[in-house]
Amino acid sequence: MDKKNKLKELKEKLAHYEEKLAREMIGYRGVKHESAVSEIKHDKVMVLRDVVNNLKEEIHNLEKT
Repeated sequence: MDKKNKLKELKEKLAHYEEKLAREMIGYRGVKHESAVSEIKHDKVMVLRDVVNNLKEEIHNLEKT
């Protein structure tokens, strides 16, 4: 896969995961301890944030080269 197609694919993934993160952030107020639902939502938000940050970093590195 060439660089141009790889960047396009990564930017599409980034848009998808940013949208998912935005939906999960609605009503998110952190972890309420002893609440399994709150802890699961927190874990999901943290994973989505990490995915978004990793995609941004990968895009940045590809654009830099």
